[in-house]
Amino acid sequence: MARLGFALLLLFSSLPLLAVSKSTIEPCSGSDTCNALLGYTLFTDLKVSEVAALFQADPIAILTANSIDISIPDVENHILPSGLFLKIPTLCSCSDGIRKSISTRYKTRPADTLASIANSIYGGLVSADQIKDANSISDPAVIDVGQNLVIPLPCTCFNSTDNFLPAVYLSYVVQADDTVPAIAARYFTTVTDIMNVNAMGSPSVRAGDILAIPLPACASSFPRFASDNGLIVANGSYAISASHCVQCSCGPGNLNLYCTPASLAVSCSSMQCRNSNLMLGNVTSQQTSAGCNVTSCTYGGFVNGTILTVLSRSLQPRCPGVHQFPVLIPPPTTVIHESFLAPSPSPSSFQSGGPVTTPSSNPAGTFSLPGVSPGPAGSTSMASSYINSLFHYLSVQVLFGAIVLLL
Repeated sequence: MARLGFALLLLFSSLPLLAVSKSTIEPCSGSDTCNALLGYTLFTDLKVSEVAALFQADPIAILTANSIDISIPDVENHILPSGLFLKIPTLCSCSDGIRKSISTRYKTRPADTLASIANSIYGGLVSADQIKDANSISDPAVIDVGQNLVIPLPCTCFNSTDNFLPAVYLSYVVQADDTVPAIAARYFTTVTDIMNVNAMGSPSVRAGDILAIPLPACASSFPRFASDNGLIVANGSYAISASHCVQCSCGPGNLNLYCTPASLAVSCSSMQCRNSNLMLGNVTSQQTSAGCNVTSCTYGGFVNGTILTVLSRSLQPRCPGVHQFPVLIPPPTTVIHESFLAPSPSPSSFQSGGPVTTPSSNPAGTFSLPGVSPGPAGSTSMASSYINSLFHYLSVQVLFGAIVLLL
């Protein structure tokens, strides 16, 4: 028995710790929402429209959030490669007293399990237990084919600010070999900021952890009654608005929202500023002895199908140069990993050929899946039921074998 006890001690001491998935929790109340981003890695090759259907998101909004050129013909049917990392725009709501995105629904298929839906299809953004609880599933082993499941996804608002500056929050699933310094460098923030936002006691993370990453952003100031009130755009990217009529960008070089007519062929209301011949996004300047007189036609929000424009005049010390847009890329066709098991690169790091373009300034007119102050109030941890079940099964098998050998 002594040999058996010693062997069991060695056996359990050599087993790895249970994998625990952590996500930041932001308490909330009321019905207010904010724009947020989900960091998602494709589990297989998917069309842009199929990715959008997974999250009930606008495919054009996904493309613009990742600075992918939307002027390419039939871009919504472009096939994106497995392993590609995308930022998915989502509306972050207040549900059950915490921030989460609850707009996503998934229709189950044969061979689906809660674990495969959570870990594979949704890339670890949600756990099997969270899906089970959100849908009041009593027996997770029994899922009806064709069942519509609510998929609760992690998101945070924190008043859309970070250190009192505009920010949009990305929910990022930590990958194998990720470190907090590497994540901070990738998203142009600091280790301290990530630790503060996520209420971390140390800069230590494990694969499967979900971090809220603050991205510097350009914030709008549209009226409350505008349908795109609260629009916020991460630095270096774009957002589509006004029924695909207006495309807004952020940066480079500043955090001022800049909106122009989108390049899509849709029917749009007038985008000309009243009492002027300027169109949305136009800026004129005239140098005088007192400074530079600047007149601009800017976007004021989308109200009842009407694009609001604002004509403004100002005297500035010097005349502005030609506006610089964030770099646009063609739809990626391959995924380039810098090293084995490194986090998937963002689309901005892809060089898949084709010209770099900027948005045109001319006005334009049920899915079935194939094959207040910034800073968090706390965090929570939960185990992945799939990993736990597998771990438990393997442990029992190894333990049984050891007992047999010892006896």
